[in-house]
Amino acid sequence: MPSGTVPGGYRRAHWRAIGWYVGEVPVSDRSAAQRLKTWGLIFGFWTLLALSYALSGALSSISEGDPPNWLRNLAWNLGNFWLWMALVPLLGWLGRRTAGRGWRRFCAVHVPASLAVGLAQMLVHLVLFWFLCGPGRMPVHTLGQYLRMEFAYSYHLAVLTYWIVLAALRGLDSRRRLRDEQLRSALLESQLAQAQLQALRMQLQPHFLFNTLNAISALALADPLQARLMIARLSDFLRLTLEERHAPQVPLARELEFLRCYLDIQQVRFQDRLSTRLDVADDALRAAVPNLILQPLVENALRHGLLAKAEPGSLQVLGQRDGDELVLRVDDDGLGLPADGANEGIGLTNTRARLAMLFGGDASLELQRRAGGGTRVELRLPFREHAA
Repeated sequence: MPSGTVPGGYRRAHWRAIGWYVGEVPVSDRSAAQRLKTWGLIFGFWTLLALSYALSGALSSISEGDPPNWLRNLAWNLGNFWLWMALVPLLGWLGRRTAGRGWRRFCAVHVPASLAVGLAQMLVHLVLFWFLCGPGRMPVHTLGQYLRMEFAYSYHLAVLTYWIVLAALRGLDSRRRLRDEQLRSALLESQLAQAQLQALRMQLQPHFLFNTLNAISALALADPLQARLMIARLSDFLRLTLEERHAPQVPLARELEFLRCYLDIQQVRFQDRLSTRLDVADDALRAAVPNLILQPLVENALRHGLLAKAEPGSLQVLGQRDGDELVLRVDDDGLGLPADGANEGIGLTNTRARLAMLFGGDASLELQRRAGGGTRVELRLPFREHAA
């Protein structure tokens, strides 16, 4: 079967359908309408090839000064290409039966099969000669002449075409299997990442609960009313976190609700020694951020910067969009970073790990000393609106 020129869109559509055509997709996976559409697409593809070759042959005859026999030319090419249309599913089935079975089995099946396909094409050509030319007008007069002519012009080409089609079908199957493996691998990686993120986020809650319960224990005897108030605020905070327990990312507006609830708990604990301020731009509120990403940063500022400070302190949370990035800052006027650098605990280590898993190198977390005293934690991550 010689190669020809076919419109690219039609050819691509044919190869999209060939997975079912050659048996890669079970028939039961397609509805009757889909099967009819697929068969129509395949029939049209092979018919278009036949028409293009019939036209090419006719134009070649005209250029050589011979009047073309349009009917004979068309019937010859249709019979030839429709034969290959019928053989492709057989080649696909044989290819799947011999895949991974070794070269000996492969050759034992496909060498005889390719020779048989060549003989089948010779038989079809003989029938076409008989009906198109008639017994008295055939270009050859003996079977030996016919066999020599077919071997010279068609038999070896049919065998070669068999191997080309077989290689194309096995390539398509390998490509499909590779794509399926890649999709399966990506799904497993995504599930693993989600499980790791969930484990990291759940690690925050015992850490936070431990610190909060210690504070409640200290207030239970000294100030029972404040201890009960802190328990109520803790209950509200846990309710909010449980509502979003399966969400790896939430809108920044929702994250600020968690933070306000957490700060209410700390306000009970610090009393007049703490003043807080949340300053977030309106256009940043729709940004998607990791769930409970600010709470460990604020907790770190309170615990290491403000708790040991004798005089009252302040804490400010700022959020704004900077081009394609979301910038979040937690500023405090506490004791500042130690001279030998920050000793990052569970909260900051956990936060860095979550950012790396979600955004790779596109997110950053930096600690720095403030000029007026205290510490600044700046978080930068890609700005993406939450698809709520």
